[in-house]
Formats: sequence, structure tokens, C-alpha cells
Amino acid sequence: MASSSNYSTAPVSEFLLICFPNYQSWQHWLSLPLSLFFLLAMGANTTLLITIRLEASLHEPMYYLLSLLSLLDIVLCLTVIPKVLAIFWFDLRSISFSACFLQMFIMNCFLPMESCTFMVMAYDRYVAICHPLRYPSIITNQFVAKASAFIVTRNALLTAPIPILTAQLHYCGKNVIENCICANLSVSRLSCDNFTLNRIYQFVAGWTLLGSDFILIFLSYTFILRAVLRFKAEGAAAKALSTCGSHFILILFFSTILLVVVLTNVARKSVPMDILILLNVLHHLIPPALNPIVYGVRTKEIKQGMNKLLWKRM
Repeated sequence: MASSSNYSTAPVSEFLLICFPNYQSWQHWLSLPLSLFFLLAMGANTTLLITIRLEASLHEPMYYLLSLLSLLDIVLCLTVIPKVLAIFWFDLRSISFSACFLQMFIMNCFLPMESCTFMVMAYDRYVAICHPLRYPSIITNQFVAKASAFIVTRNALLTAPIPILTAQLHYCGKNVIENCICANLSVSRLSCDNFTLNRIYQFVAGWTLLGSDFILIFLSYTFILRAVLRFKAEGAAAKALSTCGSHFILILFFSTILLVVVLTNVARKSVPMDILILLNVLHHLIPPALNPIVYGVRTKEIKQGMNKLLWKRM
């Protein structure tokens, strides 16, 4: 293992992840709630995927998009949380050079994939409410397949340079990452090279991808709200808005936690490092744990599908 000394000139072959460098006693207290949230995220998303797969009435474009969101949540959780728990429980702090950059790629790629999925789901709701007669001809299984290919291709291509640029830096000294995860800037700061290009690319790519998605989401809901306010039939507006409720709550979870992470990083000089690390971990855990529960509780078709599967098993 490469030395963690600042003065070592040996090339780094692995890194050491130090969670909460100032308050390492937090690890024992956090391991239990993180474990419970992790099990909840895995169990709820797996149950949702199985329900949609086995229940024929849920074989519709909207639920296929929800399945894609669950798959992204599962991958993000499995990429981050098991390693964090391994550090907490077994003090397994080391992570190989290649594993670190693979984790970095998945985190940077799948986060905008989720926002892009929310954008497609917002468009789905826009067509359903604003153009209901055209919905079956626009939102088809073929549309979902093309949208899924776009989500994967766009984000994989535009975020791949982030870990590539970071991996090409020269790491000749300190190998201790003061974070629970291989965040791009946390790793880049350990290099002996100037990483300004890396930092600029991440900033531009991140805000371009996430910003464009949220602008389109905002526009979709603006048109939806305008259309709903024109409904004259009694109860029509409430029914239309209720179909968007679950989706809106998920976007609220995702965007609120993301906004908190961004703002605390901007004000990193006045916010303790350990708080930033904790928020980064929670951002990869709380939305995946809550997303399937919100849809399961608020969507009648999913609740009915789960009840059918449960009674079949009994």
C-alpha cells in the first residue's frame, strides 16, 4: 500500500477512506440508521420491481419509467452504502485505485440519470393531462425504450470525462481521502497536478445536465398547472393533480437534498467537513429509500398489485 505521507513519491495504488475525520465516533451511532435505510431501500425497490414485473395491469409506460428509477436507485445504493458500512463495522478503509474511479463514475453518471428520468416522467404527466386523447399514441413502449436509451447514453457520455480526467492526474503523495466516498474533488485534491480543468468540467457538465432537466420539469408542470386551472368539471382538477402528486413529491425529495448538498459545499468554509460528508452519504440513501414508498402508498394500482401478489403467496 502506498504511504499516506505527504512527502512520499511512490505512485498511489489505493486510497484510504476516512469518514468523519473530526468525529469518527459518529460511525458507531450512524451505522444502525444507515443499515436500516439501506435495507429499506433495497427491499422497497426490489418489491416494486417484482410487482411491476409480475402484475400485468402495471405493464404500462408510466410504470416502466418507475422501474427504471428503481433500478437507478438500487445501483446507486449498492455503489455507496455497502462500502460505507464496511468502514463503520470492520474498519475496511482501503479502496483500490480502479474501484475508486468506478465508484466515482457511477455516482457522477447515475445522479443525472435520475434527474433525466424525472424529466421524462414529467413529460409523461404533461401529455396525460394536457393531451389525454393523444397519450396512447405518444407515450408508448417504444417511446420508453428510446427515452431509456437517451437517458443512459447522454449521461454516460457527458459524465465519463470526470473520472477519466481525475484518473489521469499524478498521485504521488498523500492517499487519504477525507470522505466516505470517492467524490471527484475529494480525490482530485490528493493529486500533485493542477486539477482546474477537472473542476471546471464537473461544474459545467453537472449544471448543464441537472439544470436542463429541472428547467424542462418546471416547464412541464407549468403547462400542467395552466391546463388544470381551466378544468370546469367538478373534481377534475383535483383528480388531475393527484396523478402528479407522487411524482412531484419524489422530485421534491431529490431536488431538496441536492440543493442542500450544493449550498453546503458552496459554504464549505463555514460548514464542518463532517456535515458535508454526511449529507453526501444521505443523498445516495434517502431518496432511494423513500421513492418506492411514496409511489406505493399514493398509487392505487401499485397497492392493488402488491396486495394481489401478497394474497397469491399466502
